[in-house]
Formats: sequence, structure tokens, C-alpha cells
Amino acid sequence: MISKLFRPVIEGFKGVVRHGAMSLSSIFSVLMSLILISLMMIFTFNVRQFTQGLEHSIQIAVTVDYNHESAEEEDRISLAIKDIEGVSTVTYSSKADELEYYINSVANDEAKALFEPYREEGKNPMHDAFYVEVEDGSKLEQITEQIKGIPGVEEVEYGGASATKLVSALNTVRLIGAGLTLALSLLALFLIANTINTTIENRADELAIMRNVGAKNSFIRNPFLIEGIIIGVLGALVPMAATYFGYQYLYRVSGGHLVSDMFVLLDPDPFAKYLCLALLGVGVLVGLLGSYISVTRRLRWKR
Repeated sequence: MISKLFRPVIEGFKGVVRHGAMSLSSIFSVLMSLILISLMMIFTFNVRQFTQGLEHSIQIAVTVDYNHESAEEEDRISLAIKDIEGVSTVTYSSKADELEYYINSVANDEAKALFEPYREEGKNPMHDAFYVEVEDGSKLEQITEQIKGIPGVEEVEYGGASATKLVSALNTVRLIGAGLTLALSLLALFLIANTINTTIENRADELAIMRNVGAKNSFIRNPFLIEGIIIGVLGALVPMAATYFGYQYLYRVSGGHLVSDMFVLLDPDPFAKYLCLALLGVGVLVGLLGSYISVTRRLRWKR
């Protein structure tokens, strides 16, 4: 019973060794494909995090009309903003807070002194305000227009069209990266399928004898599937090691930022570990599917 269970594994290893040159070629092809896939995944997931961070950092500034600065009116405005679909948080800022923020933003001490009289009761020219964060940066303009229609709102400002265009561009880049990752996976799948296909052609006479003596489809097929999985696993080992240690090194050298402080890299723990598991999974999957496709195509199984 045990020998039957391990026979496909043993035969799979024998197949890899027997067809050394072809197996090495496939392993190298998988290795190179997975390294490129790893780079694309690192890029794609980090761009995704940067995009999400950018979306949450873009706030809509809502200025309240002087005639609607009572507690009752501002509660009504706040609830109306929160009821808009796509709004994540609404933060209140009093006119005193707004004045302090403006004064602190002035670098010159002499200029700051000019604003001191406005701290007195009744002389503050600022408005009460709300700062709104949205769930999806692509809906900034739409949500802004809805807020403008709320009674008591005097002015609404946000990052403008440039902010939405940047978010849209980053999303496009992320989709391109995902598409390239898929294309590289399909390339690895094609290479493994061709390798197993060549193996089957070289063993055509042996397989014909096996079928003539009554060997079941699974008896013939399973070693090839195991062979494909082994090729996928062996091809994934180097990319996994390079990804794990390489990403940790990149994170450590860059201080967790890339290009500027705005582009924060994902923490290597657990990102690098998950990425390695994903690479192993891709290697096993393309190996298994490549073998299955080749075996199914080249051998006309009897039902």
C-alpha cells in the first residue's frame, strides 16, 4: 500500500533525473519567470499600499457658513456629510483650531505676531470646518459636489483634478503589474508543458507497453504530474530565497521608504514571508498544470 502511494513520487524524481538537461532547462525557465514575478508582485503590492495611503491622505476641506455655526446646525451638516456614500471619516475643526493652524504655518515670528489680535473673542475671522476622508480616491470629485449641495456649507476644497489623476494613474500601473505577473505565470506554464510533452514523446514506446498490459490512466499520469510539481518547486527555491533576503535588505537600506517619504514600503514581516509562499504556490501550480495539460493533450486516455 505504501509503495503504491510513493511510486508516483519516486517515478517523478526519476523522471527529473533521467531527463536532466530538459529538466534543468525547465527549472531555470521557472526560476527566471518567478524572479520576474516576484519583482512585479513587490512593485504591485507596494504601489497598492501607496495608492491607498494617498487616497486616505487626501482630505476634503468643508468650510461652514458664519450663519450656520451653531452646534445644532453643525451637527446637521456633519450627519449630512456622513450619510454620503463613500465617506469614511468626518473630523470637526473649530475656528479657533483653524486660526492656530494658520498661525503655526507661518514661519516668520514677526508675521505671527500680527495675527495675535485675532485670538481675542469675537475677532477670529476663520470659519468652523470639517475635514472629510473618503474610501475611494477616484470618487473625490463626486463626493465634493454632493457636499457643496448641503445647506450651510460655504466652500468645499480638495486636492483637485491632479490628485484624482495621480490616484487613477497609480491604479493603472498596478493593473499593468498584475497583468505582467499573470503573463509570466502563463509563460512558465507553457515551458513546463513543453518539457513534459518532450518527456512523453521520448517514452512513447514504454507508455504504449504499459497501456497494453492494462495499466490504469492514473498509474501512467501521476508520475508526470509529480515530475511537473518537482520542477516547479525546484524552480521556486532560488526566487524564494532571493525575495526573502533581498526585500529585507532593500527595506533596511532604504529605511522603509522608496524615492521619498511618501512612498512607504510594506513591512517585510510578514510581507516577505507571504510573498515566498505565493511564489512556491505559483511554482507548484504551474508545474502541476503544465504537466496535466501536456499529459492530457499527448496521451489519448481511454475512458
